[in-house]
Amino acid sequence: MVDAARAFSIVVVTVWHWTLSVIHRTAEDGLAMPNPIDAVPGGWLATWVLQIMPVFFLVGGYANLAGWERAQASGSSSAAFVGVRLRRLLTPTLLWVAVWLAAELVAALLPGPHRWIWEWFPGFLVPLWFLGVYGLLIVAVPVTAKVHARVGVGALAGLAGLIAVGDVLHRAADVAWAAWVTTAAVWLFCHQLGYFWRTHRLGARPLGQRLGVAAVGLAVLVALTMIAGYPRPMVATVGEPESNMFPTTAAIAALAVFQLGLLALLTPAAGRLLRRAAVWKLVVSLNLVAITVFLWHMTALLVVVLAYEGLGHTLLSQPTGEWWGQRWLWLLAPAIVLGALVAAFGRVEIAARRPRRWIR
Repeated sequence: MVDAARAFSIVVVTVWHWTLSVIHRTAEDGLAMPNPIDAVPGGWLATWVLQIMPVFFLVGGYANLAGWERAQASGSSSAAFVGVRLRRLLTPTLLWVAVWLAAELVAALLPGPHRWIWEWFPGFLVPLWFLGVYGLLIVAVPVTAKVHARVGVGALAGLAGLIAVGDVLHRAADVAWAAWVTTAAVWLFCHQLGYFWRTHRLGARPLGQRLGVAAVGLAVLVALTMIAGYPRPMVATVGEPESNMFPTTAAIAALAVFQLGLLALLTPAAGRLLRRAAVWKLVVSLNLVAITVFLWHMTALLVVVLAYEGLGHTLLSQPTGEWWGQRWLWLLAPAIVLGALVAAFGRVEIAARRPRRWIR
């Protein structure tokens, strides 16, 4: 189920950015990519399932604890464990950075004015915040795993309290720095919740317990958004004066609990589906290049955008009927480009996953 959840998350993020971004030219000739949630009645409700970033951290926590337990059983050091996990993350990332930096430097040397990509398409880099936060959580695993082993659910309770205090200070007392403390605590909470998922084998628990987890998360989420005034969408949305994501609020922590409950509820059915060889092979194949897909899916989108404009078409700035009618194109065309990019660069991530001998 964990592998399937990771693969599903990658697909959702990719398809969301490609098909549910109203990507268009700004007055400054840059590219903006708001989503159309504000134009869809009740569209915010879809984000309670499709805002998939908490699942990334839930899966990361589960997988990191599993890796930590194996490392401890084999006698590997904390440094060796962290090194292995970071190598898997950073090797494809550094390749992506090198390719893009080389392209930007070549473009800067050409005649005429040059604008760096972050100046005219800042949304291109926004998804990369995940890699930095996740990398820090990997470094912290030797500490957080030990804390989990000693106090278990107590660690989650402590983080939940910190998140609550941070949000009160930020929202009620206007203490700016508290928002970023809350942000850090939320993603650590999500990662630690992944530990809980693994240790307590939540997917194998009785139906009532799995329903209880989902119900608790949903109840808190409803209370925060319907009573406490938190934004209902779980993504930044046109017309909303604030976002639950940046800086991250308690609503995302509640969303993580709700989504963990959903994953637990789906585990039996997912297990039956994953026993089919074709489905399992697809999940494994996608997981082998998951970071590569995450890194390069925005490049694939940009290639299609530039080609679309180069053919004389104009990007639509509103989610009109014509815009919705083009969604098939913005799924198919970037998928073809991404397939070529993964074929070219995916082998680097696969190589980084191969075990190496580490000094213990």
